[in-house]
Amino acid sequence: MVTKTLACEWARSGVRVNAVAPGFVQSEMTDQYPVEVVRAWSDRTPMGRFGQPHEIASAVQFLASDASTYITGTVLLVDGGYTCW
Repeated sequence: MVTKTLACEWARSGVRVNAVAPGFVQSEMTDQYPVEVVRAWSDRTPMGRFGQPHEIASAVQFLASDASTYITGTVLLVDGGYTCW
């Protein structure tokens, strides 16, 4: 809700406000999780795997680029479909 509120307040000043909501992402921390935990989370994700850091970075890059100049007030889910279920 903060994203939408700030986007409405700042849009006429040329400021875009967006957010990225990542799902489970492979990292040094998640590499230490028990295999059963990783498998359970992966099984609950339609794409069947953890995201990679570069996939989250690509979403951020898109929102910061000229390709998204007419996008504001949105939360971009980058979760492999986890929130579909």
